[in-house]
Amino acid sequence: MPDYKVKQGDCISSIAERHGLFWDKVWNHPKNSRLKEQRKDPNVLYPGDILFIPEKDKREESGGTEQRHRFKKKGTPAKLRLQIMEDDQPRANVDYTLVIDGQIFSGTTDGDGKIEQSIPPNAKKGVLILENDTPISLQLGHIDPIEMITGVQQRLLNLGFDCGGVNGNLDPETKKALREFQETYGLTVSGELDTPTKDKLLQKHGS
Repeated sequence: MPDYKVKQGDCISSIAERHGLFWDKVWNHPKNSRLKEQRKDPNVLYPGDILFIPEKDKREESGGTEQRHRFKKKGTPAKLRLQIMEDDQPRANVDYTLVIDGQIFSGTTDGDGKIEQSIPPNAKKGVLILENDTPISLQLGHIDPIEMITGVQQRLLNLGFDCGGVNGNLDPETKKALREFQETYGLTVSGELDTPTKDKLLQKHGS
């Protein structure tokens, strides 16, 4: 099977699903070891990255002729993991509603304010609603590296800092969101993308 060239919006789960494979079979293949070492996180890929797609494993099943047989496809859900914080403290035992590409999930955060939910591997967008709070938009699947403005904007949005969208420009709205983020986490409030801000974004976002 030919190599796959990563496109904007791809993530390892959506690529693997498209080829009928589990994401870890693709990511952990020896021919992807160089890319794995370079990117570290399977959800942080650059458009243009080359990913080797292994062949599917063949499996044979016995069955009588002229009979009907039913085969069930093994699911390949992705896991969405979130931690909800307020004033740097976890929001524990809070009811939530999660809307992912039209599917509705509901539950309660755990004692650490965490949510773990199985979602479709090709999910792109979601909305999280906590009790009567303002809905929070989520960018799912692929996320750009922190070195790219789009990657910074995606993380800011996912952390609840409104930068006006993902456009790749360090515009006034993005700088305002950066200042709010820096003030929240005790950083130098400059609105600029300095190293401490990038490091804190990675830490708080989880990748």
